[in-house]
Amino acid sequence: MAQLDRLLTQIITKSGTRLELKADRKPRLELKSGAALELLPNALPAVMVEVLAGDVVPPGLKAAWQNDGQAEFDYDLAGHRFHIRLSRFQDNPQIQAEHQGSSHLPLVQSGSEAAPIEIAIPLTIVQAAPPIREQAPPEVPRPAPTPRKAQGHPLAERLFSALLAKQGSDLHCTTHECPLVRVHGDMMELEGFDPLDPAALLEMMEALATPVIWKRFDEHHDADFAYHYEAGGCRLRVNYFQDRVGPGLVCRVIPNQLPDPDRLGLPDPVRRLAGLSKGLVLVTGPTGSGKSTTLAAIVDLANQQRKDHILTIEDPIEFVHPRKGCLVNQREVGTHTDSFKNGLRAALREDPDVVLVGEMRDLETIAIALETAVTGHLVFGTLHTSSAIGTIDRIVDQFPSDRQQQIRVMLADSLKCVVSQILLKRIGGGRVAALETLFITPAIANLMREGKNFQIPSAMQTGRSYGQRLMNDTLVELIQTRKVEPLEAYIKCPDKETFIAACKRAGIPFDLRLGEVGAQT
Repeated sequence: MAQLDRLLTQIITKSGTRLELKADRKPRLELKSGAALELLPNALPAVMVEVLAGDVVPPGLKAAWQNDGQAEFDYDLAGHRFHIRLSRFQDNPQIQAEHQGSSHLPLVQSGSEAAPIEIAIPLTIVQAAPPIREQAPPEVPRPAPTPRKAQGHPLAERLFSALLAKQGSDLHCTTHECPLVRVHGDMMELEGFDPLDPAALLEMMEALATPVIWKRFDEHHDADFAYHYEAGGCRLRVNYFQDRVGPGLVCRVIPNQLPDPDRLGLPDPVRRLAGLSKGLVLVTGPTGSGKSTTLAAIVDLANQQRKDHILTIEDPIEFVHPRKGCLVNQREVGTHTDSFKNGLRAALREDPDVVLVGEMRDLETIAIALETAVTGHLVFGTLHTSSAIGTIDRIVDQFPSDRQQQIRVMLADSLKCVVSQILLKRIGGGRVAALETLFITPAIANLMREGKNFQIPSAMQTGRSYGQRLMNDTLVELIQTRKVEPLEAYIKCPDKETFIAACKRAGIPFDLRLGEVGAQT
């Protein structure tokens, strides 16, 4: 039985002529008398109307409905005929149903009472009010439902199992598309799965989310959370979203085991960051470059080597850090605190020694992180920048011009290191991280105070003993050791002109036209 049938039945039982469903409005029934009734106590979100329409549109009209946003057809329900028009304007779907008559007796005979409507689609606010009478009795308050926990779903189990079997990093589920996974950086379709129907996708999404997360998605059309996949021995960072065709989700695999610095190839200067007593350490790079993995490895080293209090603020919590040498408190944005800035402000009163900020998104969060580092705490954070030097410019440019000199001084005093990284496809399969490391020496701190960031690369080239390493040097080394193809390095390199010059200096005749390495001189 289609979910829309429950509403169409009300046209018959209430002697109505026309039913109208619009996004973000209550279902409206026009009566023969000219009056109108609202059939549900709450408005229907656009995604609900989309699902109701998708249940009844004939197979031959589904393409027209999805592509053109228009469909018109006759629909039979227990001997009653309805003419249904579907339309979509600016992603807002609409359903109109007109009763055309019947050759059978009504579903509910005159004088009997219609049952309350209950739309069992996988969304909230779907329980209708009791049938409207001339004098409706007062509503009796219902006890609050017992909160439920997130549960599994058969389709989700199959998808997650296939994701791990392919050794994929991300799972993508989009309405009317087959599921895809990202394997070693490339997207590929999962075999054995049909295109995902919006109703089935929503049912799976609701089963995976807690009530709080589902309410957030229902209200804002996106949500982030972490899901523990017990059968696979891992956790998943999950994002729900709504686009022009319907709901969707993306899941990223987070291993239960904390990352090993040896397997990641972290150099010794980066590992020693875990032993700093105070200051600001930033790990930067584009989305999906492994920033969270690198930070988790450094924090785990601190957890093993120190006897302090580590506090993390994440969105959502990814790697779980058990207590080793340190007490570890992990807070999730949206669940344990309203925002990064609120959690970071509260952290100053929670006696932390080490603070991890999952993402420094706005000016206020950056300002509080700087203040926390200046006041004697060790702060780790992430930014979406493409180079270590660009990170300094990004932070300074966040502030008004009259404060920028003050911020330069604060950065010069508190910033200890910037690790910028990108992920590249490894020859033979897998991926490898390329790191650029900028350690703040007295000479570089002085350049930062004076706003002479353009001179920092020269200072890095002469300061290799401090752990300084430019991205081009790392990429050239990966090419020479046959870990990465030169074209892959060229594509991912943020500064392509200097990369080609670095290749020539290293005796690697890189031909951009061919994307190949010639014989080394």
